[in-house]
Amino acid sequence: MGQKIRPTGFRVGVMEDWRSRWYASKHEFADLLVEDFKIRAAIKKKYGFAGIPKIEIERTRDAVTVLLFTARPGVIIGRKGAEVEVLQKDLQTLTGRRIEIKIVEVSRPEIDAQLISEDIAEQLQKRSSFRRTIKRSIEQTMDGGAKGVKIQLSGRLGGAEMSRTEASAAGSVPLSTLRARIDYGFAEASTAQGNIGIKVWVNQGDYLKVEAGDGSDAQAGQVSKKPKRPRKR
Repeated sequence: MGQKIRPTGFRVGVMEDWRSRWYASKHEFADLLVEDFKIRAAIKKKYGFAGIPKIEIERTRDAVTVLLFTARPGVIIGRKGAEVEVLQKDLQTLTGRRIEIKIVEVSRPEIDAQLISEDIAEQLQKRSSFRRTIKRSIEQTMDGGAKGVKIQLSGRLGGAEMSRTEASAAGSVPLSTLRARIDYGFAEASTAQGNIGIKVWVNQGDYLKVEAGDGSDAQAGQVSKKPKRPRKR
């Protein structure tokens, strides 16, 4: 009891789908797994500034489909799709397979945990105060419609000689509740004193949509009941 686990990994197969969706025989599995890693690393290295929280990969017998989730699709698509074609050729050269790229826009980047962690890392690398950065990020996330957020920084914070961990939270972040849509993000900020690890947990609401009209009351744990009619005597 009391052991931490990555929230997205905890929900894979229950509420979340796999990031890599394909089947391979025993002797091909390791090579394809490394290939997936190389594809993700190449995209993040070239378009890290485009706000890419996740990359999903699907494989068929003769092609690889890459679903690229981004907060700034225009940067990756480019003028008349020129940038996508260049990226497609680079990935085909890297893997030696036919690549198909699909761009998926992230509708609410302000509550995406990976994008929040990367934004904090960028601010820390610009020598911003870590306490001010955490406070600003929490406020922006809660204003964006999140139910709760938790941010944890570890390392030589503020240039201190001894590394330490500081965390701050707002709202509700139930990590053990499977039906809660908990998003997790991790990034590292490379500073002059050393690397600072950034972990972000965001409660984006409930997986199960409440169809009744009392949805807002149900989420608050207060379901309104119809008044009982008086019995006729």
